[in-house]
Amino acid sequence: MRLSEWKSPAAVLLSAMLVLSAMLVLSAGVPARAFDINGSVTKESGPFDLFKFGFNAYKKGQKEEAVEAYRYAAEKGHTGSRWALANMYAAGDGVVRDDFEAFKIYSEIASQGVEPGSSDTGFFVNALMALARYYKDGIPGSPVTADLAQARQLYFQAASAFGVPEAQFQLARMILAGEGGRANVQQAKKWLNLARRSGHAGAMAVFGNVLFQEGQTVRGLAFLTAALERCSPVDCGWMQEMQEQAFSVANEEDRRVAVAIAPQVFQQVE
Repeated sequence: MRLSEWKSPAAVLLSAMLVLSAMLVLSAGVPARAFDINGSVTKESGPFDLFKFGFNAYKKGQKEEAVEAYRYAAEKGHTGSRWALANMYAAGDGVVRDDFEAFKIYSEIASQGVEPGSSDTGFFVNALMALARYYKDGIPGSPVTADLAQARQLYFQAASAFGVPEAQFQLARMILAGEGGRANVQQAKKWLNLARRSGHAGAMAVFGNVLFQEGQTVRGLAFLTAALERCSPVDCGWMQEMQEQAFSVANEEDRRVAVAIAPQVFQQVE
């Protein structure tokens, strides 16, 4: 379950009732005052009640209050609150950005594992993906240095055990580049094919480019063209550049046929 997907039947009532009476005191040796919403929610409340309070406070833009509630809930072992805190640190959302702090919290979530069918599965997978990104690039000014082998392993876990298209895509790119292990085009194609069949535009583009490089000119161009119809704004640039490069060396007949069949390639099985 994602935080943004959580809905409580009491959400409207809680939104009216929840008022923060004190901020969390972080200084060592100074006890934190409990927030008390008309006796409804305090730091001694159950973790899920604290999570609900934090969620509603966040929705209302009261991010300091949300952080406080999430911290109390996280201390009581609530995975969703840990995840929310980690995301806020990673984005500098309501707190000073601190990737190393986010990394530590994501690591806690990942280390606790998840039972099959658990409601915490989404949080666990999100943590794996975040850790993979951190290990791929490292965190400047922290003990976390780039570890491509670890990043590749985490992407593999998310891709294979949970079927996450973005993990399949990132894993394929690392395999193509020989990052964190040996390069293997056929293995990369397998993961790209799985991701693009789930609608991942980036995977479709890279898959098409691999086909084009292998000499499957028309099919490769068709996938590259189809991918542009689904690209997100952040990815359209590199995908368009890849497509234009391939089109620039193809002949007119191949380009014409590829454009014509592009709408049909979304569900093709390699």
